[in-house]
Amino acid sequence: MRRADRERRVATALAGAFLAGEWQPAAMGRRGKRALADRRRWPTDLAEIVVRAYPDRPRDRPRELATFIAACEPFRHALRGPDRAVRVHTWVAAPTEMGRRRWPVPAVDDLAALAAWLGVTPDHLAWFADCRSFERIAADERLRHYRRRWLRKPDGSARLLEAPKRELKDLQRQVLRHILDRLPPHESAHGFRPGRSALTATRRHAGHAVVLRYDLESFFSSVTAGRVYGIFRLAGYPEPVAHSLAGLCTTVTPPAMLRATPPATEDAAVERRRRLLAHLATPHLAQGAPTSPALANLSAYGLDRRLAGLAHRLGATYTRYADDLVLSGDLGRRPGDRVGALVAEIASDEGFRVHEGKSQRLAAAQRQTMLGLVVNAHPNVARADYDRLRAVLHDAARHGPAAADRAGHADFRAHLQGRISWVTAANPARGPKLRAAFDAIDWG
Repeated sequence: MRRADRERRVATALAGAFLAGEWQPAAMGRRGKRALADRRRWPTDLAEIVVRAYPDRPRDRPRELATFIAACEPFRHALRGPDRAVRVHTWVAAPTEMGRRRWPVPAVDDLAALAAWLGVTPDHLAWFADCRSFERIAADERLRHYRRRWLRKPDGSARLLEAPKRELKDLQRQVLRHILDRLPPHESAHGFRPGRSALTATRRHAGHAVVLRYDLESFFSSVTAGRVYGIFRLAGYPEPVAHSLAGLCTTVTPPAMLRATPPATEDAAVERRRRLLAHLATPHLAQGAPTSPALANLSAYGLDRRLAGLAHRLGATYTRYADDLVLSGDLGRRPGDRVGALVAEIASDEGFRVHEGKSQRLAAAQRQTMLGLVVNAHPNVARADYDRLRAVLHDAARHGPAAADRAGHADFRAHLQGRISWVTAANPARGPKLRAAFDAIDWG
């Protein structure tokens, strides 16, 4: 066994022994000596240092405690001095428990409690959390938890949809409903939140002299499992529980799917494709999992906080809807590229990347659009989009829905109803005409 592995093993055993009883140096030292079958005094000296650093027993942080132990001088001297053959003699399983709960999330003290809360066995929990990386190495599709397919975006780049299968999706929905929905994202986030929408975001920017638009590259896949783990730890879950919850909510794309990525068509797209594949090859948020939007919002909290602060300094307004960042206001003579450089720097510091080809500076003399709406005076659907929808409704009424559905929608009726609702939400006066045109269609 390598020295580093042996030291990690001994530190983990000592952390368990220290946490397994009275949080007092003498008692901790005795348990540490029994765990290592070592009668020397150094475990007690080490325990005194640990208690000074952790006045309260860190039952939610056994791994952090082991890392701290490995860095302490008594431990380093005992394991690295001449003729010091320290070995683990007895393992003590120390129970974990919840840390500080900042929000009203359910208490889950250990992996057994997590499995019971989810309604699965501990073995099934480990399988769904992919503790052994079956998702990446399994040749049989039935052993994987996600169905995947590549889609071409309008700009020619590719997007990977990773949809969890029913069993995992049910577990993710429970995590979303009872945990993630109780953690507040930043006030500037308008996507994937009850009571917020693209319309609430656009209203913040209507009538402003300048609108600056930015887009985040690979928004979901750039959120790593480590960041997701940190969110669950911040919610108060002990390290093993947070690790399993992060495993339930992230995935790694199998190599065969990475090799099937559609080729890039432009030089800039080649580099973006390379970065996307690098994200997908490591544990990341899946675009298609019910937990991913909420976790992405929470992961972007620091980004939102800093960009909201930048907007305040500029006398501007800031919102984020998923990966769309918008700042607007009377920005005077400030060039958009200077503000854009600050936005890109902040995004990079927070683990994201601004899509260089999608930044826009829209003055009041131009048509200012964001999230599919025109915001020069008030949020409204562009006249051309409204006219196209009326034409489709008229075509469907005259020639039938099948003839009018040239795009081949899976549910053309629901598609039209959704578009009518979208236009009506932005401009209620247009709703009656559109609904009358829809009612004239014979769905026979």
